[in-house]
Formats: sequence, C-alpha cells, structure tokens
Amino acid sequence: MNVRILENAKVLGQEAAEFCAQELRRLIKTKGKARLVLSTGASQFETLESLVTMDIDWSRVEMFHLDEYVNLPYVHPASFRKYLTERFLDQLPIPLGEAHFVNGEGDLETNIATLTREIRKAPIDLALIGIGENAHIAFNDPPADFDTQEAYIVVNLDDKCKKQQVGEGWFDTLDDVPTQAITMTVHQILQSAMIVSCVPHKVKAHAIRDLFMNDVTNQIPATILKNHPSFTLFIDENSASEVDRELIGHLNS
Repeated sequence: MNVRILENAKVLGQEAAEFCAQELRRLIKTKGKARLVLSTGASQFETLESLVTMDIDWSRVEMFHLDEYVNLPYVHPASFRKYLTERFLDQLPIPLGEAHFVNGEGDLETNIATLTREIRKAPIDLALIGIGENAHIAFNDPPADFDTQEAYIVVNLDDKCKKQQVGEGWFDTLDDVPTQAITMTVHQILQSAMIVSCVPHKVKAHAIRDLFMNDVTNQIPATILKNHPSFTLFIDENSASEVDRELIGHLNS
C-alpha cells in the first residue's frame, strides 16, 4: 500500500489526477489503450476536475463506473450516470473512446449481464475506488460480500450509507434515498491492475482510521484494498486526522 497525505482536497485532487494521468499515458503508449473505472460522490469532485484537464488521448480510454441506484432516473441530480456525464465526459477536450454506464432502470438482470460481458473482455488497468463514511467500496456496505465471483450485483443500502447521500446533498431526506443499488462487486474491483483511492474530508476520518487499524474484514469493506498488490491511497490532513502518523508510515510500502 502506498499512502500519500496532502494538505487539502484541492491539492489531493491535483496530485491524484497527475498520478492517474501518468499511468494512463503509459498504458496508451505501451498497449495502445487503457481501461478505466471511475467512482463518484463528493469526495471525487477535485480529482475529476483536475483529471479532465490532463494531457491524455481520451479517445483511447474505455471507461466503466462502479454503481447506480435502482429505479433512479438519469435526470435525477443523484444519478451517477448524470454525474459522470456532466463532470467527466462533457468536460473532456476530445470524446472518450467508450463509456459503459451502470443502468439501474429497466431489466436489471439484462443490464448486469451486458455490463459483465463488457468488463470481462479484458482486464481493468486503473480503478479509482472511493471509500465511504461506513468504509464501503462502491455500494458494498458492511458486511460486504467478499465471496461472490459476479462482476455486478444488486445490494441493499444500509442506513449509514443513506445518511451519507443525504449529508452530501444528493437527497433531501433518508426516505428519498433508494433502498437498492447495482454495484461492482469486491471481487471485480480487486481484478483491477492498479487501484487508486481518493479520500479527502473530515467526514471520512473515521473510515480511514478503521482502514488502518483493522485487519481485513467484510465489516470494514475498504480493508480488503490493503491486500491488493498495487493500491495507492490519497488522503488529506482532514481525513488522516484520526490516524497515528507512525502507523501510516509503518504500513506505507
């Protein structure tokens, strides 16, 4: 695990974007293309804002994303398809090579089968995986399913996850948050050749503390990332505030 602590969310976003851009440029140069997974949410604002400005041949990048609410229309402000279209695709200087969205509307079984077929055509090169306030990765809330070999599954959202969505302003009340989502599984996330997690802000401090202070457990889903051979964690002074710096240094490899 490689840990980088930055001053604040803006600097974190800039550093993480440059780190990812270097890897994407390397992949495009050596392989001719790159397969990318993006996450969403308020913690990813600064990273995506910087990433779209990077000098990358986006026409050679194929994008997937992590999750989407079940039965939430694309036009809803909380739709992750809408989020990535407006904050990523529409901001690129040239069109993206290909984009595969998680669609939580219509026939979910067919939607999942289509996504699974596409994502398993070749390995994912780089995955930006956020960490939630309850330490979830994608919508794999605790206790996360570490055993399924599926690529995407339908999950029930726990109350802490729903409260995060309200706290970030995506929904007005807890009752407005959908009860289910389609999510990329833990197994599929771990198939990525490189994982980068951008986790700024004080509200994530407890989750980051739990990540560092616990062994791998599905009660703290993000702990599984520590087992990945190429995992880089970007945190800021706020999200790192509950962790002993000596412990971070000990685990930093």
